[in-house]
Amino acid sequence: MNRLTSRLLAFAGLLTIEVGFGIVLFVVAFAMFFYMARVVFVHHSMAFDSWATGVVNGWQHAQPWLDWPADFVTFFGSLFFLLPASIIAPLWLRHAGHRREALEFVFTMLGSVLLNQLLKVYFNRPRPANKLLHTWGLSFPSGHAMLGLTFYGCLAWLLARHFGRPGWVLPLLLWSGLIGLTRIYLHAHYATDVVAGFAGGAAWLVAMRAGLHLLWKEEKAVLEEGAPNE
Repeated sequence: MNRLTSRLLAFAGLLTIEVGFGIVLFVVAFAMFFYMARVVFVHHSMAFDSWATGVVNGWQHAQPWLDWPADFVTFFGSLFFLLPASIIAPLWLRHAGHRREALEFVFTMLGSVLLNQLLKVYFNRPRPANKLLHTWGLSFPSGHAMLGLTFYGCLAWLLARHFGRPGWVLPLLLWSGLIGLTRIYLHAHYATDVVAGFAGGAAWLVAMRAGLHLLWKEEKAVLEEGAPNE
């Protein structure tokens, strides 16, 4: 009984401020995803989507030259870019001596891809009919938004935490946000798809980060507890 109590207390000690903030962020992101799902599939409301479509249509009519930059930016949230990048980044991390962070990157991206596809199949929402580029698959949640936030968010975290580059955090997050915006601009997704994708990506990123953080610290605590005293 005393051993169980000591283990529980040791585990509770792993709940740092970082993990506590992660829990709050996870709850907020999950709530946002749930709200978007209710708006679309329970209330069948198109108000937000119609408003966002009207805004981007205004941009297209006023600045038609934006089509090419939108096509360029949206590529960096596609699997054609993220798949090789998700292989190169862990190899780079491993070469830099961050083996666990490399594994974290791999697990996070693989899980995000799988989760996104499962959610798409579950909600089964067709894409907008007036899309400006060839797209395939279902619409809710946006894969570009979800996978983009997962990839660039994970990269931002690792650069800030392990390479002393916190200045990259905001640009990378803004870049992932811009990728999501191009999906609305190109009519490849509804605005609710993109918001839900960001929320799903944030929730998954935080859940994986917090889970692995606790697991590896708990493993370390167990190893230290079992080590013989000199």
